[in-house]
Amino acid sequence: MGPLGILRELTLDLGAAVAVLGSLLFMAVKICLRGTGTGTDWSGWWERELREDHLLRAGPSTSCLSTGMGVPGPTPHPPASPQLDWRQVLVLGLDGAGKSSVLHYICSQTARDRIPPTHGFNSAQLFIEGMEMDLLEVGGSQNLRSYWPHYLSEAHVLVFVVDSVDRSRLLTARQELHALLATEPRLPLIVLANKQDKSNALSVAELWEELALHTLSGQRELFLLPTSATWDSLSTATSVLRVKSLLVTLLSQP
Repeated sequence: MGPLGILRELTLDLGAAVAVLGSLLFMAVKICLRGTGTGTDWSGWWERELREDHLLRAGPSTSCLSTGMGVPGPTPHPPASPQLDWRQVLVLGLDGAGKSSVLHYICSQTARDRIPPTHGFNSAQLFIEGMEMDLLEVGGSQNLRSYWPHYLSEAHVLVFVVDSVDRSRLLTARQELHALLATEPRLPLIVLANKQDKSNALSVAELWEELALHTLSGQRELFLLPTSATWDSLSTATSVLRVKSLLVTLLSQP
């Protein structure tokens, strides 16, 4: 590899490290300030530093605060909620699987023509049914995957998004998923067979075999859902709103 190639690899690795450091700092500050009544001040600081806050509305019974790399918007004011139970959902998957689209349509039923890929991380907070649900998405590019295990310890549920059309990388997705699960053997798992609106998408049964999910039966709470993270699919059987309902059910368990 020539000097330019080496420089490019170093730049990518440095960018990934900065993104991960930012997300870990985000989590640490959230944990330290939770329940102290300083959440609004922190939100303003986060926007001033990164200029990445975006407030979404998900209906009368929920609100959603979203922050992440490259998502500009106004300073949000999450509801004062010192009594809310806090739960974290970790959203992972290879780049291009549709993780950001899943987060968007879980939080909002507003149509989007294009949702940019995540080069670092996205975080969305749902306030619903007496619970604060943090959804943390970490980018799925190759230089970020080695950092995935660092986020597992705080997670209550792992959501792993798979591109049902991308046959060439199913083996990579399976290997990454099983490596994560070996680290946290009891973490509940929701696998999303995404992009089911595409005519050449693999079926749920095919993905069950391709991802070797049968080897996990009986080890943990395990769900495989067909999803289409698009606005047109919100009223269909593959709507991501089913994922939201399942998360609320799982995280509401004592």
